[in-house]
Amino acid sequence: MTLPDRARLALAFDPARLQADLAAVEAMAWTDHFVRQNYEGQWAVLPLRHQAGATHPIMQAASPPDATEFVDAAILDRTPYFREVMAAFACPLKVVRLMRLTPGSRIKEHEDYDLAADWGQARLHIPITTNPGVTFLLNRVPVAMAPGEAWYLRLSDPHAVTNDGDADRVHLVIDCVANDWLIEQIAA
Repeated sequence: MTLPDRARLALAFDPARLQADLAAVEAMAWTDHFVRQNYEGQWAVLPLRHQAGATHPIMQAASPPDATEFVDAAILDRTPYFREVMAAFACPLKVVRLMRLTPGSRIKEHEDYDLAADWGQARLHIPITTNPGVTFLLNRVPVAMAPGEAWYLRLSDPHAVTNDGDADRVHLVIDCVANDWLIEQIAA
């Protein structure tokens, strides 16, 4: 079976509760995304779940492909709804983080070669805050995502994001194993 490059999953979350949890941690120290050549402006991450033993924020925001053990970060004690959202996914979660793209910033077109459910690894996006000036392109076709929706995006394909609006774009981003449950969600 060939899966689509994008799929809105049959899960939905309360935007107000997502934004309340974001407000509880928004003032914390976010880490600039470490692949500077892929963006202009400010693109930052706040880890919620990471590889076991990782102590540096960059190692908490991403993990090596061979990592097998993951742990929740202490920040989830402040964000009970994020914890509830994560529990709604019946697939093994790897790295989970908040990703913020500030107004006037852009993520240049790039490919994340290992992120395709067809190959066993998936990245899911749950918008928390966005604005009409945000454009997410996947295979050069816009993906309109609203707060509270859950999306699978095949990011091994070319993708880019611009925030030409006047507010931050923050997504809850989940890297996970593409098990049978998730494949069924994507295919549906």
